[in-house]
Amino acid sequence: MKILDKYLLKTFLTTFTMVFVILFFIFILQTVWLFIAELAGKDLDFLMILKFLLFAMPRIIPLVLPLSVLLSSIMTFGNLAENYEFAAMKSAGISLQRAMRSLTIFICILSVISFFFANNVIPYAEYKFINFRTNIAQVKPALAIAEGQFNDVGAYNIKVNKKSGNNGNTLTGITIHKKSVAGEGGKTVIKAKNGELISSEKSSTLQLVLNDGYYYEDIIPKKYEDRSKLPFAKSSFKKYIINIDLSKLNPTDVNDASITNTNNMLNVSELSYTLDSLHKKMNTDIVSFSENINQRLIIPKTNKTIIIPKNKPLPDDILSLYKTQEKLDILKVANSTIESIIYSVNGTNTELETKQKIINNHILSFYDKFVIAYACFLMFFIGAPLGAIIRKGGLGLPIVFAILIFISFHFINTFGKRISQEDGMSPVLGSWMSSIILSPLAILLTYRATNDIGLINMDVILAPFQKVFQKIYEKIFPFPK
Repeated sequence: MKILDKYLLKTFLTTFTMVFVILFFIFILQTVWLFIAELAGKDLDFLMILKFLLFAMPRIIPLVLPLSVLLSSIMTFGNLAENYEFAAMKSAGISLQRAMRSLTIFICILSVISFFFANNVIPYAEYKFINFRTNIAQVKPALAIAEGQFNDVGAYNIKVNKKSGNNGNTLTGITIHKKSVAGEGGKTVIKAKNGELISSEKSSTLQLVLNDGYYYEDIIPKKYEDRSKLPFAKSSFKKYIINIDLSKLNPTDVNDASITNTNNMLNVSELSYTLDSLHKKMNTDIVSFSENINQRLIIPKTNKTIIIPKNKPLPDDILSLYKTQEKLDILKVANSTIESIIYSVNGTNTELETKQKIINNHILSFYDKFVIAYACFLMFFIGAPLGAIIRKGGLGLPIVFAILIFISFHFINTFGKRISQEDGMSPVLGSWMSSIILSPLAILLTYRATNDIGLINMDVILAPFQKVFQKIYEKIFPFPK
């Protein structure tokens, strides 16, 4: 490796490492802020918080890595251009492409590493992260309940005045509001002097044992006139046990995540296998529904037998062959059959749309692992020539350009994914939309930097306006011939 390649690689790696560490720290703080409600006020020890952040770190790499490559490329090549080092290279016969050769090789290696990271590390970390948030209540169930405030725990809102004991499992001053079931509207309040949380890592149920309390419940009579009497039931107890599903102890709906978000926990081969199974299942459901829908047709039985000659066509109004009551019976059955079929079609359509969204999410996750690898390559070929053109290093102008470009990339990427998830466009196009739109920009900047053309040629933009103003000026102030 020549001295120039070593110098450029060392300069770029130093800047890249510094930028990556700073951005990674910023995004980690953002992650803490997003999940502050789960971490604050729940007596989490340092080890559990460290595990929480450790499992959350890999998911921010797809954001930090391309932005780090972009910003470090602009800063590195901007510094070289600002200090006239590029001018010295060109005077020695070294072109921009030659100067970028060693860094291009490094970016290719980085892209391959980022793909393997996205394909292996991120799915595993996502699996551990979701399961850690779900199972944290099994390890320390009292973490789900904070003192002095109502805590949403599944079907209950629980408030305790004080927690004590080894893991905070002993509760004092308990007030519980049970959520009303849809359609019933009754209110249930349970108060107890003290209680205890009992759980096991092998069990999926948390027991809340209450001691010395009262149970109050509103009763909603079926007859409307009896509701004005406001009946209620009240009882006292020495011991009362409430069983709570541990999956309800987390704000995240774990059951839904296990269905719609498992795509984030799979690598490329697993996603390919899952997509094949999902497509086959969906095609089977479509064929099954189309074959069974015709069996819903019900022909009413009548006592009347109609004989139609073979050579005589059926009348236009076939109901004219029946009596009035028979017509009414036939129309009622037909209307009921049509309503049933429409309801079945709408329900099946909604179910198929949901399955298609799940398929789209898996396709997006499949191509995301390739997009992050290409994004590193793309951001380098945007940042390096851009830095050479603007000829500014440091943390001023390069940060402005990097933020504008990355926000555009991230916005287009998010926009394409959202539309693809709702089946508004092909998931393949949605996942690659940002790369497709910004690739011409990389080609244009590389061409302009290679040929020593500025970022914006103002003469080309202003020339048409100058001609128009010149013609107007000549008409107003004609020169003497």
